[in-house]
Amino acid sequence: MKESILDVLLYLFEHYFAEDADLVRDHENLHGAALIAELGQAGFSPVEINKAFEWLDALARQRPVPQPLRADAPVRVYAGPELDRLDIEARGFLQFLELHKVLDAGQRELVVDRAMALDQDVLDLDDLKWVVLMVLFNQPGSEAAYAWMETQMYADDPEPVH
Repeated sequence: MKESILDVLLYLFEHYFAEDADLVRDHENLHGAALIAELGQAGFSPVEINKAFEWLDALARQRPVPQPLRADAPVRVYAGPELDRLDIEARGFLQFLELHKVLDAGQRELVVDRAMALDQDVLDLDDLKWVVLMVLFNQPGSEAAYAWMETQMYADDPEPVH
């Protein structure tokens, strides 16, 4: 069995978000029950399926207020469990995205929150990129940032992270 919240989320993202995001968002209706059954048939445990939908529900409830990038903006300091789960490469990538205005500070915090909610000991850079993509997909007004991030995910030669 596949036993990761992220695995369930990636399955949903790859199979449903682009086609029928409303079905995923409204997973408690009759059609959603069919979706949950399909996830079970795909090898996901009921516990991980429920955790994945809780993760998505929490993402939908959180709408950060857009914050402009300021030259005198404070520096984000990661501490405790964040340092344990997000390695230097992941934290550098978040800073890169913020400096290049793909994420604002509020969205960065939402990405960190959703990354921490995955219940994984360590999140590698590829996993973090998926979290960023899912957060941007769920943020109204972030279509250009989402499109850029999507090209980075599927490009043979993505822009380097500095």
